[in-house]
Amino acid sequence: MNEQPLVAHLLELRTRLVRALLGLVVVFLALFHWSGTIYHLLAQPLMDVLPAGASMIATDVTAPFFVPLKVTMLVAFLISLPNTLYQVWAFVAPGLYSHEKRLVLPLVVSSVLLFLVGMAFAYFLVFPVVFGFMSSVTPAGVSMMTDIDKYLSFVLGMFVAFGITFEVPIVVIVLVRMGVVSVEKLRQGRPYVIVGAFVVAAVVTPPDVLSQIMLAVPLWLLYEAGILMALFLGRPARNPSAT
Repeated sequence: MNEQPLVAHLLELRTRLVRALLGLVVVFLALFHWSGTIYHLLAQPLMDVLPAGASMIATDVTAPFFVPLKVTMLVAFLISLPNTLYQVWAFVAPGLYSHEKRLVLPLVVSSVLLFLVGMAFAYFLVFPVVFGFMSSVTPAGVSMMTDIDKYLSFVLGMFVAFGITFEVPIVVIVLVRMGVVSVEKLRQGRPYVIVGAFVVAAVVTPPDVLSQIMLAVPLWLLYEAGILMALFLGRPARNPSAT
């Protein structure tokens, strides 16, 4: 009698994982034909600042095939993310109380949207500035020819850095909601957060002041936004059993 619920949960988990994976595969196969175009779009911020006649290079024999494939897989993952999140939600929702559902679902959706906004911020605003700066300081007689595999690693790292940065309001709200820290404590810790933001930016961004500022300032502003939202949304929830 005790094993049956566990088996049923495992079967349900397998079903949800298969459906999420199928959604990813279907989108990937649909985009496969345009993998070269998709990579070109990703490389566009750098291509726009390269000198006339310059181009990116591939130092690995298989890179021209596998690098666009990796980019296409990333895009397919983002496009199929709503289906993946639905499968996750359908699996965990039956085990949540109604007040937990009201809290978890908005937080999950907001987290995903903020992560995507962080990626868009990096692509449309940060990359042109960073690549333009790197191009302007390239010494005379040096050709700026970036390997496509290293470029992919760089942009993925920046996407992750800015995506996580834009999660700060969610983290602040959750901490306040759980009673781990108060809004007043968050305000008192503002100077340390500002210093920490620039330290983090110096570690995860290229060694230029512009990109560091473009990560540190949003990190600080998002922290402030989290404090404001916590005042309205992040108060510790009352225990439902007490009512």
